[in-house]
Amino acid sequence: MLLERPGFHKALFLLVFLFALSPFASASSALFIGLGFALILGNPLPDLSNNASKWLLKLAVIGLGFNVNIEEVLAVGRSSLVLTIISITAIIGLGEILSQVFRLNRNTGTLISFGTAICGGSAIAAMAPVIKARQDEIAISLSVIFALNALGLLIFPWLGHYFSLSESQFALWSALAIHDTSSVVAAASVYGPVALTMATTIKLTRAMWIVPYAAMAGVFWRSSEKASIPLFIIGFIAAAMINTWLPNYQSVWSVLYSGAKSVLVASLFLIGSGVSMAMLRQSGWRPFAMASILWFIVSGVMLLLILDGLITL
Repeated sequence: MLLERPGFHKALFLLVFLFALSPFASASSALFIGLGFALILGNPLPDLSNNASKWLLKLAVIGLGFNVNIEEVLAVGRSSLVLTIISITAIIGLGEILSQVFRLNRNTGTLISFGTAICGGSAIAAMAPVIKARQDEIAISLSVIFALNALGLLIFPWLGHYFSLSESQFALWSALAIHDTSSVVAAASVYGPVALTMATTIKLTRAMWIVPYAAMAGVFWRSSEKASIPLFIIGFIAAAMINTWLPNYQSVWSVLYSGAKSVLVASLFLIGSGVSMAMLRQSGWRPFAMASILWFIVSGVMLLLILDGLITL
């Protein structure tokens, strides 16, 4: 068969990636094509596509800032301050309880809780040195979070339509309930342009709380290590500032924003192509069960509060 030739397999993968980068591909189609390619044909470039998806998603998030007004970012931060503090603290607390129920070691449970509460892999990466987590603890936490991110990408847009959420409601729900910033952006891009802009702004505002919460964790762990805000968040804020303060170049910013959306769609193909059963098996059932229950509770409670109008922006 042709696919038994490594060169042809890789060439086909790259051709599909180029299609995902083109204007003909949508966010949802790129994700499902990536999943199908991985599960049926296999990913011939797993390491390259994994690294590329992370960098491309970060670039896409930065580029999306060229369609955001910095004053909106500040307004979201002010209006969601109390909600952010209460929700992050409650999720971390619940996660710590569940990690004891499932008898996880302290570091793994903390990393999963922190990643669920704030922004997935970025939060885990920032928290790991603070609590002196081992490499295997980091790997397990990241694999669990990544698996749930992939599931969230698939089911959140469908659930949003099922519950007739408006784009603003979906933006709020996805930003509060989906782990990674990149996955929030991806899911929101499937739901609609308003959801995309709002969800990106809300999630990145929330992600800035990595530093104060990691600092508090450092006190409990008696650690001298310090966390820092991921650079792509700073890039997003800088892009929003440029878009706001240099309106005469709006045509340029529009091109950059359009390019960012294309890069985002291509990234979704790479994310889909990275999903495998091996990823789930690596994590083991206890961390996955703990993270899944925590995520289910968080997602369900947030959805109910949004539907009842108790959480709005």
